Amino acid sequence: MTMSSTTESATVLTGMYAAEAEYLAAGGPGEASFDLLAPFFAPDVELHQADALPYGGTWRGHNGMTQFFLMMGEVWEWFEMVEQEFLATGETAVVLTKVRARARATGRELSFPILQAITVKDGRITEVRPFYWDTRAIADACAVPTPTD
Repeated sequence: MTMSSTTESATVLTGMYAAEAEYLAAGGPGEASFDLLAPFFAPDVELHQADALPYGGTWRGHNGMTQFFLMMGEVWEWFEMVEQEFLATGETAVVLTKVRARARATGRELSFPILQAITVKDGRITEVRPFYWDTRAIADACAVPTPTD
């Protein structure tokens, strides 16, 4: 672990989250351009979301990230990061985020933590692995209600 790689990780993450806020303020998925976020992600970035979520799976590259954000926009009416804590140690950073969000399908509002393990190499994010406290609660809140007979 070097101080320069730790500082670099923290700088990249701070910049990326600021760009994400700008992206969302500009209308987010389908409205704003991913170009605001692209400089912070390696061209071959991998985002691993829990399979139980409506946007679960592995999203690869800038095109995958663009598709991920579009899917998030379909699932969530709004999604805000209200608190964040960073721990960067070299190329690996851990970000604890408290989220508030409203599901489009049900209108339910949730507050939940996400812990992300993020790898930063050569000044760009190469891998993101989010861990949710309760994926079932999130999936249930986002599920389209089925009609009953």
